[in-house]
This record gives sequence, C-alpha cells and structure tokens, in this order.
Amino acid sequence: MTQYPVLVSSCLAGIPCRYNGKAKANPAIVEAVARGDAVAACAEELGELSTPRPPAEISGGDGNDVLEGRAAVLDVNGEDVSRQFVAGAQKVADLVQREGITEAILQDRSPSCGCGSIYDGSHSGKLVAGDGVLAALLKRRGIKVSGSPAS
Repeated sequence: MTQYPVLVSSCLAGIPCRYNGKAKANPAIVEAVARGDAVAACAEELGELSTPRPPAEISGGDGNDVLEGRAAVLDVNGEDVSRQFVAGAQKVADLVQREGITEAILQDRSPSCGCGSIYDGSHSGKLVAGDGVLAALLKRRGIKVSGSPAS
C-alpha cells in the first residue's frame, strides 16, 4: 500500500456488504484498513440498496454509459437500480475528494466497482470489457483505479 489513504471496496475489507450479504475479504486490504492506510466504502449501500439484495448487472453498456443515461443497471428481477448505483458512486466520489484520495482498489467484475471487466447484463456469468459505475466515475475524476489483488 502507499503512504496516503487508498479507497477500497468495503467487501474487500471484510465488510459483509455484497449483494449476497457476504464479504470477499482480502487479508492485505483488511490490514491496510486497520492501519489507516485505506478507507473502505460500498457505493451500493451508500446508494441505499439493501444487503442482501438481488444481483445486478449493467445492461446496454458499462458504467460510463450508465452515467450518460445510455445504459441501465438492472437487477435479476428486471428492476432498474441505476439511480441508486449512480447516487452511491457520487457519494463515494465525494468521500474520495474530501479525503484527498488518488487511488482506488475495487472489487473485480462488480457493476459498481468492476475495473476493465464486468458482467454483460444477461446474468449468465459472461464477462465483457468495461468499468462499473463507481470505477467509471472515479476514472473521470482522475483517480487511479485498479481491480482487487489476488488474496
């Protein structure tokens, strides 16, 4: 980790906030948060989505397209949860700005945090190139975003 705070996905820090109510703890990230070298946040919970919640994927593009209104985040039941994803991403981006954070390590493949690869919107497990909503917003703001390291 670096000497300045890094943003990390809360689930990587061991917080059970994923859609299925579980965490995906990465020991190095858990330690970094405990030391104060990283700040954990979950855009989906900050967007007022419940935990657990139906799984969601971006349909019709990636996070940039959602931010531009050209694509939607749909849960497995077909409910459009784009508004919550964008609102949560905005809250995390505001936190990043307040804290002077310049780097983020986010959960792979997530419709919020995915960096470079996300699920295709079919809920079939197929991956496509693209970023989640939070990853796209942070990149637009000049934040260095990377996917989670192997645990």
